[in-house]
Amino acid sequence: MSARETLAADGFIRFEADETKALLGDEAIAQWKAFADSWNDLGLDTFMADGGRYRRRRFAAFSARPGAVARKPHQPHWQSRDYNPLNGGVQRWFEPVTDAIADHPVTQGLIAAGLSLFGSPAAPWHVELHQFRIEAKAGEAGLPTPEGAHRDGVDWVIVMLVDRRNVESGVTDIYAPDGTSLGAFTLTAPGDAVFLDDRRVLHGVTPIRPRDESTPAVRDVLVVTFRQDDAA
Repeated sequence: MSARETLAADGFIRFEADETKALLGDEAIAQWKAFADSWNDLGLDTFMADGGRYRRRRFAAFSARPGAVARKPHQPHWQSRDYNPLNGGVQRWFEPVTDAIADHPVTQGLIAAGLSLFGSPAAPWHVELHQFRIEAKAGEAGLPTPEGAHRDGVDWVIVMLVDRRNVESGVTDIYAPDGTSLGAFTLTAPGDAVFLDDRRVLHGVTPIRPRDESTPAVRDVLVVTFRQDDAA
């Protein structure tokens, strides 16, 4: 069964790191270290309604169709409370993704992989790019999805692990809208990824904790969302 057929049948497809890297291509993999190192320069997410200070991020938006990916002017990230009851309903301005990462072969390769799997609507996709770092320390868990199992309110979602250090747990759970479990797995190797049909399934990640409590735990991911938008 092809990746597109699996995605259509199950509502999600998981790629092991080697499979993802094959999608991205040799140039992207040769430059992976500089890409991953950029997660060391993310600003604190100060919009957490739970008061948490465990998440860092950068954000960018693009207009994308096969062969034509263009970055949009910097803009806020917005979700309705229907999809994000914790942090939704407000315009959240995050520090922009740097030009080096927006143009990076890994970023562009992942967007291209999404375009290949998700198809081409009449208008370009509105694509949003989120660099996330979740941190945890002794006695203080980090919450990758503090809103719980959720939909993002888009059409498609890609989650790719960039790094995972000293982490306990962080299990990805996939659910049907009625709460039926469709799968559970842990992204452990840089490049492990899952592609999701956000219209059909919910996803969530369990809290992370440090394996060795003498040092922090760090989970870095890149999230790319695709939304069909006539205004894109």
